Parts: sequence; structure tokens; C-alpha cells
Amino acid sequence: MTEIAPGGDLSQLRRLNSLALISVLREEPGLTLTEISRRTGLSRASTEDVARGLLERGWLAEVPAAAGAVGRPARRYRFRADAGRVLGVDIGGHKILALVADLDGTVLHSARVAVAPAMGRKDRLAALDRAVADALAGAGVAAGDIWAAGAATTGLVDGAGRVMLSEALPEWTGVDVAAHLRRRAGGAVLVENDSKLAALAESWRGAARYAKDVVLILAGLRTGAGLIIDGKLHRGFGNAAGEIGALPASGWIRAQEHLKSWPPPERSPGAGATDAAAAASAGGGVGGALGSGPDLGGRDQDDAAEAVFEAARAGDRKAAAVVRRYVRDVAVGAAALVLTLDPELVVIGGGFSRSADLIVEPLRRELDRWCIRTPEVRVSEFGDEGVALGALRLALDHVDRELRERVDLGGPEYFARELSAAHRVLSAGR
Repeated sequence: MTEIAPGGDLSQLRRLNSLALISVLREEPGLTLTEISRRTGLSRASTEDVARGLLERGWLAEVPAAAGAVGRPARRYRFRADAGRVLGVDIGGHKILALVADLDGTVLHSARVAVAPAMGRKDRLAALDRAVADALAGAGVAAGDIWAAGAATTGLVDGAGRVMLSEALPEWTGVDVAAHLRRRAGGAVLVENDSKLAALAESWRGAARYAKDVVLILAGLRTGAGLIIDGKLHRGFGNAAGEIGALPASGWIRAQEHLKSWPPPERSPGAGATDAAAAASAGGGVGGALGSGPDLGGRDQDDAAEAVFEAARAGDRKAAAVVRRYVRDVAVGAAALVLTLDPELVVIGGGFSRSADLIVEPLRRELDRWCIRTPEVRVSEFGDEGVALGALRLALDHVDRELRERVDLGGPEYFARELSAAHRVLSAGR
């Protein structure tokens, strides 16, 4: 890093040096001044001066010396991730999941509220409020302490956080998710499609964290896709990138119908997994909205669909045939994305990733049939929490951008006030 810029702005240079130190310590906490100097390219003296300023303003803290250390150990520093909080929310058909995290993305508390696909706008928003309130209370955080919030929802979302189109959830098209959440949490609110945020989570700290070009298949009661191109989330001109499931020929609408076809009509459902599978046959909806029908046996439609996989795993040949047909149709849309983007990885995420042992190999074989080059296929480790983690990352990205763009970093309290003021101006403008 350049320390002296002839004719340059010294305050700007100091800000850049401060951001460099913060960036290094967010990636590697507990470094000494010498280690920070090497990583930033600053001199030892400049590093000490900048670190002292950040320490005084509250952005850094000293790491306590290890017990039993001999002599006077070198001082070590860390970024104060506890200086602020962010919120991530997944607004799904079957659950609302809210996460509160620090500025490193470490989850401090989570809250989950069960919902139903047929639930209307008013009830779903009330469930969202409960999930957010429970997460904040569990983390011991007030709404005003949230620096930024990210929210994920099914459907197409515009840049202001309004749902432009949602076929999976009734009365959801036109909902201003951002405006609603602004009344429940402080700071900016950013809203994005759930599949896109699942891809962002994988790129952040999941199966795709070392890959630049990725196709994420969100496999669950709906099928969706998120795209990472050159290491960045790809949204497209109208924020509709990856919506290949809207094309009937992609097979993604038809895929869920296979799961609802088991057990066959001539078979009388018995106990256990078969009861849940019978519930699956009652579900309905288009665009992957499995589960808008009645819930047989008192189980939700997620359990009902999972019962098909359980039966196939247990050796039921008809259930195994259903799973094969499901994978075959999902593979059509996946192959189209692979042929278009030539990704390094395909990641299987969402609730059905729990049944990866039945999905991955058949999917790979189908991709071999259709693709010029079959990418590696990996499975998400996040289960049904990946979307909420991606919402957290969306909020953290906003905080990072604000840190880079502020002329005066001040301290965390000053920075939080500036974020809040900008949020109020933005809200008034809408």
C-alpha cells in the first residue's frame, strides 16, 4: 500500500490505511503489528499509528495474552465484530427463519416460525414479525442496534425490496418486504430472491467458497437457481437471472408432481413414512408450490415429500422410480444452465439436499448425457438454513460498502448513527 501520495489528501490516505487494517483483521484476527504491517504493506510505524487510532475509536480491541506466556508478548489485535449487529431473514412457504449475527457473520441467535404455503399476506407478515422479535430478544439486541437487515423471499424482487411476482405464495405479489421490515429493525433493509441468496451463502462460506463460477440448485418444495459468475452473485438486467423454472420445458414445474404421485392409488398408505407420503399426494400449486392442499396425517408437506425419499432409501422400488423421474426433470433445467454458463461447480442446496445420497449420482449421470463438460456436483452443508445465511451476507455486504464509502469512519457508534440517518432519508424518499 502507498503511504505517501504527493499532493494527495492525507485524511483520505489515513482512511484507506484504516480500511486496510480492518480488512486484514477481519480475515485473520489476533495479528501482531508486525504481521499486520507485512500483510498491508505499511511500515511498522504507520501500522502502529493507524492501529492506535482504530483502537481509540473502538474498531479494534487487543487480544488478551495467552495464559502462561513467558516474557512480554507482542500485542495482538482483532476487529471488534461485536461492535454491530446484522439481521438475516428467510421468508419461505413453510417457515420464517431469522438470524442475528455480529459483523463477522457469527450467528448469535436464530428463531424459526412455522407457516403454511396457503397462508395469506397478513398472516405471513405477522409470522415474520414474530420470528424477527424472537431472534432479537434471544440475541439481547434492540431493533435500533441492527446496522442492516437482509431478507430472502420467493419470487421476483425489484431493487427497492418489493415483490414483483410470486406464484408460490398467495397475496404475495406486490408486498413491500423492505418497508415492512424497516418498521421492525433499524438500519437499511435489502431484499433478494431466495435462490440467489442461497448461492451467495455457498460462495461466502459454503461448498462454493473457492469457486468463481457456480450454479446453485435450490431443491425443495420448489426448485430454483442462483448463479455466481466470476465470484459475484449474478442478478441480470431485471433481477430475473436463473429463473429457468418459469419455462415448462425445463422440467422444474413437473418435477414436484412426480413426488406427489407416490404412493400409487392402488396402494393403501400405512404407518410412518407412508402416511407422510400420502400427504404429499394431496399437495398442489404451480411453479413448485408443492403443498397448497390439505395436510394429511397432521404432517407438513416437507415431511410428506421427504417420505418419498425415505421409502426409496428403504428399498421401495416404486418410490425409487419416483425419485428417478424427479431427478431426471430437475436435470433438464440444470443442464441448460450448465451448458449456458460452463460453471466449475453445481451445488445442491435446499431442504432436499438432506437426500443427496439419492439425488447427486443420478443428477450427475443426467448431466453427463446432456452437457459437453459435466462440472463437479457438491452438496450444501447448510440444509434449509442456507437462504437465511445468504440474507445475512447481503446485510454484511451493505455494511462493508458503507465502510468503504464513508469519508469519516468515526467510531462504531458514529457509523451506526450515520447508517440510521441514511436509512431514514431513504425511507422518507419512498
